[in-house]
Amino acid sequence: MSDVVGGTQFVRVRTSVLGGFGLVGGVVRVLGVDPGLTRCGLGVVDGGKGRSVSCVAVGVARSPQEDELASRLMAVSTEVERWLDVHQPQVVAIERVFSQHNVRTVMGTAQVSGVVALAAARRGLPVAFHTPSEVKAAISGSGRADKKQVTTMITKILGLAEAPKPADAADALALAVCHLWRAPMMDRLAQAEARAAELARNHRAKLKAARERSAQQKSAGPKAAPETGGKTR
Repeated sequence: MSDVVGGTQFVRVRTSVLGGFGLVGGVVRVLGVDPGLTRCGLGVVDGGKGRSVSCVAVGVARSPQEDELASRLMAVSTEVERWLDVHQPQVVAIERVFSQHNVRTVMGTAQVSGVVALAAARRGLPVAFHTPSEVKAAISGSGRADKKQVTTMITKILGLAEAPKPADAADALALAVCHLWRAPMMDRLAQAEARAAELARNHRAKLKAARERSAQQKSAGPKAAPETGGKTR
C-alpha cells in the first residue's frame, strides 16, 4: 500500500517509534483530538525528521446542545469517521480526561473519547492518550501554560498565517504535535523497560535452575568412596 504526500509517493511500513504505520520518507501522520460534546477539536499534522511538523487540516466536530446524548455522540462519531477516511492518519492522539468540578461535562468528554478510540480501533489504528500538562509542556515548555499561550505557540510552531479557532481546534493540533515529539522518547522508554524485564526474567530463571541443581545434589547424598582391592600382608 502507498500514499502520496506532497507529490511524493511513500510506502507504508510498520514503525515502532510512533506505535503505528509510518511512511518511508520520514513522514508520519497523526490525528489529534480534543474531545468534547459541543465542540470536538480535530487536527491533522504530518511529522518529518527531527521535530519537523506541518499542518494538514484543522477543524471541529459539533453537536447541538439541545439534542439527545445518543444523537450528539452519533454526530461527533460521523464527523470523526469522515476525518479518518479522508486524511488516513497512522496514529490517533486523544487528550486524557481528568476529573473536573463539572461532572456532567467530564462525563460527556469521556464518552466522546470512547467514541473516537472505538472509531480508530475499528481501523486498526493505535490510540495514544496525553494529559493536558504533557501537551502544554511539549508545546510551550511549561505544564502550566494557559490556552492562549498554547494557541500562540502552536500557531508559531506550525507556521500558520493565523491562530486556529476555536481553541478546541488549536488544542487538537497541539495534541498531534505533542505525540509526534513525545512518541520517540516513549518508545525508547518502553524498549528499555522491556529489556530490563527480560534481564530480570533470565536472572530469576538462572537462580531457580541453580537452586534445583543444589537440591538434587543434596537429595542424592555423598558419593560412596570406591573400594580398593589391596593385598593383605
